[in-house]
Amino acid sequence: MPKQRITKEMVVDAAFEIARNSGMEQVLVKNIADRIGCSVQPIYSYCKNMEGLRRDVTDQVNCFIREYIAAHIDRKDLFRSTGNAYIRLAQEEPNLFRIFILRQRDGISSLNDLYQSEAGPQVAGFIAEQLQISVPQARQLHLHMLIYTIGLGTIFSVTSPGISPDEIFAQQQKAYEAFCGQLPDKASRMGGRDCETEQ
Repeated sequence: MPKQRITKEMVVDAAFEIARNSGMEQVLVKNIADRIGCSVQPIYSYCKNMEGLRRDVTDQVNCFIREYIAAHIDRKDLFRSTGNAYIRLAQEEPNLFRIFILRQRDGISSLNDLYQSEAGPQVAGFIAEQLQISVPQARQLHLHMLIYTIGLGTIFSVTSPGISPDEIFAQQQKAYEAFCGQLPDKASRMGGRDCETEQ
């Protein structure tokens, strides 16, 4: 029977699944070899620098999260549904969420830099259109909610036995209403519906 050829993609995929199930701290050569079903020797050829492998895993985590959020947002309620999607991610994939939160973010020296790195270029425009506010107002509103949601998600992903998702979503809703309340009256409605009463 021919020997299995171990590729870099196989190594990164195995490392990703280990990180997903057990956390990045378990991304070790022996664990990767065990998951693939090979000796440690071919793994070492790709793991001369474990930090490089962990960066590859982090890149794959980021791709997974972008796809997850895109699949769970409602274009008709982009602002609220994006926040809900991050909370669901923290609930369903706590290890990946922690990797996402704790990853090194280079070139960030302000909250505006952080917003530019975390939010797609079209998001503020969509929110502005839905809430009938200016793009700068939408960007500030989204930044507030992004910071709050990431904080809630972090709490959710590191507590045991775990806070009820209903309690987390209720708290997020209160924040949403508070942030909406800081905007002009016309912004407190989305598609003609009062954002404070919409569930």
